[in-house]
Amino acid sequence: MLADGEIPLLIAEQVRTEENEKLRKDMDLHGLHVLLAEDNDLNAEIAIALLEEKGMIVTRAADGKAALTQFCNTAPGTFDLILMDIMMPEMNGYETTKAIRNLPDRPDGKEIPIIAMTANAFTEDVQAALNAGMDDHVVKPVDMSILISAITKYIGR
Repeated sequence: MLADGEIPLLIAEQVRTEENEKLRKDMDLHGLHVLLAEDNDLNAEIAIALLEEKGMIVTRAADGKAALTQFCNTAPGTFDLILMDIMMPEMNGYETTKAIRNLPDRPDGKEIPIIAMTANAFTEDVQAALNAGMDDHVVKPVDMSILISAITKYIGR
């Protein structure tokens, strides 16, 4: 109950959070083609199920080297986003991201959103992901609302 002369005001941060929530709920991710670099079969299976439930098309690469090969062997624009594990055999997520970002014949490699999905959750891990050229960092076990929020930051749909 408001007293006479009181006006209810929303704090700016609350308004922004509510707007972001609405944007995230309204964002249509159906048909978004995701390259998932994940070496752990169970983690990959869970991630694929959750992403496909949101209508995304997921292509899995079992390690960093396979992710780089998959990216290079598809036409530019095939993938809208890359979800990159960090700790993988062959090439880790940092090395793979640097390689994709520096492909001389694939300018889309510099632009494609790459989001780290990793159990490495310390501040220095986040910074290492950003230093490698990743756009964002999401901690495992993955909270889908946080992942979707991260994806919608980079996907203009």
